[in-house]
Amino acid sequence: MGKFQMEELIKLKDVWVYYDKSICALEGVNLSIYKQDFLGIIGPNGGGKTTLLKVILGLVKPAQGKVEVLGDVPEKSRKFIGYVPQFVLFDRDFPASVWDVVLMGRLGQRGWGKRYSNEDKKAAVEVLKKVGMFEFKDRQIGKLSGGEQQRVLVARALVSRPKILLLDEPMANIDTSMRAEFYELLEELRSKIAIVLVSHDLSAISIYVNKIACLNRKLFYHDSKEITAKELEEIYQCPIELIAHGVPHRVLKEHGK
Repeated sequence: MGKFQMEELIKLKDVWVYYDKSICALEGVNLSIYKQDFLGIIGPNGGGKTTLLKVILGLVKPAQGKVEVLGDVPEKSRKFIGYVPQFVLFDRDFPASVWDVVLMGRLGQRGWGKRYSNEDKKAAVEVLKKVGMFEFKDRQIGKLSGGEQQRVLVARALVSRPKILLLDEPMANIDTSMRAEFYELLEELRSKIAIVLVSHDLSAISIYVNKIACLNRKLFYHDSKEITAKELEEIYQCPIELIAHGVPHRVLKEHGK
């Protein structure tokens, strides 16, 4: 199916973002994301990946450029986006149950102060089963492992039945043995929604996503999974061997510094 027949869900045109009015976080970013896209975004630490997700959510406003999400400004479309932020770990004494945390994902649909409906509860059961956490629904969220908590956060993002799912380093706290299963879940979800996944896991991304973008303030995007070793070295500013081993690092001006 050609792009002219596909539904464009997210559109960024010449987007620039600055912090403190002088530090450039995003530079002239152009990006289109379509229904059923599974886009993996890679790049060095400090390259603007989380900032890009926040721009799509309407949490960061560009200094220049245009952002459309589902044909509207991001703030008005946010309720149709599921978001799993980076490094969310709950205090072990946090009193909420898994069930409570997942149902919070329905608040964007209902608003605060309203009782959860049978439809809300049915949706919570459905997503908890989908992520393999239904049997833990009465468990205190702070008592779960990091990987289990991450699954609950994905369930919370999905319970509103979003049209777009944004994930910021979702594998950070998931055991290696569970990662393949988690990626397979995302692949299954792609038949219904668009997924944008920020990750350092280059090998897994190359297997599961259908498109790859590299971000280091500027976005390098070919609307496919094709990217050369030379392009990666230019983006990361370090030898390809380090990138392939997933070594996290910040942007360097020269090798060896």
